Amino acid sequence: MNKPRIAVVGAGPGGLTAGMILAHRGAEVEIFEKENQPGGRNRALRLGQFKFDTGPTFLMMKYLLEEMFQETGRRASDYIELIKLDPYYRLQFPDRKFFPTGDRDAMREQIKATFPGNEKGFEKFMLKEGKRFRKLIPCLQKPYSSLAAFMDPIFLKAAPHLSLGKTLYNNLGRYYDAEQLKLAFTFQSKYLGMSPWKCPGLFTMLAYMEYEYGIYHVTGGLNMISEAMAEVVNEEGGTIHYGTEVQEVISEGRDVRGVRLASGEEVDADEVIINADFGYAATSLLPPGSLKKWSAEKLEKKQFSCGTFMLYMGLDKRYDSLQHHNIIFADDYRHNVETMFEQHNMTDDFSFYIQNPSVTDPTLAPAGKSALYVLVPVPNNRSGIDWEREGKPFREKLVDKMTAKTEMTDLREHIEVEKIITPCEWEKDYNVYIAAEFNLAHNTGQMLYFRPHNRFEELNHLYLTGGGTHPGSGLPTIYESGRISANLISGAHGLRYTKPSFDPEKILPDT
Repeated sequence: MNKPRIAVVGAGPGGLTAGMILAHRGAEVEIFEKENQPGGRNRALRLGQFKFDTGPTFLMMKYLLEEMFQETGRRASDYIELIKLDPYYRLQFPDRKFFPTGDRDAMREQIKATFPGNEKGFEKFMLKEGKRFRKLIPCLQKPYSSLAAFMDPIFLKAAPHLSLGKTLYNNLGRYYDAEQLKLAFTFQSKYLGMSPWKCPGLFTMLAYMEYEYGIYHVTGGLNMISEAMAEVVNEEGGTIHYGTEVQEVISEGRDVRGVRLASGEEVDADEVIINADFGYAATSLLPPGSLKKWSAEKLEKKQFSCGTFMLYMGLDKRYDSLQHHNIIFADDYRHNVETMFEQHNMTDDFSFYIQNPSVTDPTLAPAGKSALYVLVPVPNNRSGIDWEREGKPFREKLVDKMTAKTEMTDLREHIEVEKIITPCEWEKDYNVYIAAEFNLAHNTGQMLYFRPHNRFEELNHLYLTGGGTHPGSGLPTIYESGRISANLISGAHGLRYTKPSFDPEKILPDT
């Protein structure tokens, strides 16, 4: 049997996952990456002696990452060092701080002390959302190539747990009365780039996943996961072509037959996997006029996530009183969120996230110094905000808030190097469609079958991985999208594989 030739566009987390699995199963895998390192938005960013993650900094569902390495006969712990964080993060409200932890007894006591009368809701939350999670996770491990997928017994068993018609915020009212405590369990919708007042109720299980399975850091940053996956691709005989941009996908009618590189070279392939941002791929990489359902005109009518304003700072000082992860809420969080999502504008009262990983990981900065990562959710580029003009003034507002709302009162005196990435750069330099950092919104009409399919429905021999396809954005689900596409290709070419199945009892213990 001839080995199938697989061309992967982009060495991001999804493309690397699919690539290493398919290479292990015997396919000829070539990955084309325009940058000189793997990872896409999961790659490392270096400023002098300081190292940062460009994008994702939260690692949840560690067991799923471990499964991806198991698919190649390996252990993730042989390639990366995982560190469990506790407390998970610091949540800072205008009048109090809250430190969620994986220790359930300690969590109940902290709720009792900080939000009296709500402590019993935590056990109820863990019980009910755990049940939802166990029913829904198998639905996220299978493709939705046709409407018939909704008749699968796996989906039918999960359907009553979808909370159709309810929002994430509504659902939290079943467990808690305290407004700030609800927000402590709804801010996870940031992984989806959505407002908790609009986010579908099924995503209430996001917080459960944190409390049940922990939040982890990887020594060297989460970018080291992509470095490890790239190493596995090479060990399995696959090839990653760095500094090699794909100009377009080549097709004959509806049949994709390879890719054309920016150099003009054409690479034939039996199957093509696109790991580029979906909106960018649909409007820039696929043959003009080939799409109807996902054409540029149709994309303009779709709902997309928010964007992000990023600030990376190398400091000549450490702030050890800050946690590894810190979320500082706006004084009026709901007004901030609704202004951003509904009016596509910003207020001076905004929320922001600070990663201070040097308190956990000494490899990211020289001794006594620290690498600080700051993210502000902002409107995507449909807002019309001129970030070339507004970027620097917004940076000043952000630093003012950091010095006023945290212990970093002397921050300005200790900045050695810094870099800003605005929505303008995300779209222009990183090929993120309209700078929607978390891709297509995860509303009910854009999930499962209604999201771009892993086996792309508009062209043959074309597959998708990443946040723009099923199951959605966030590292764990992006890894799963890579495995789903790898399994679909394996099935089409007779490569042996075992369908994934979720069994809580078989999840590996902490490493």
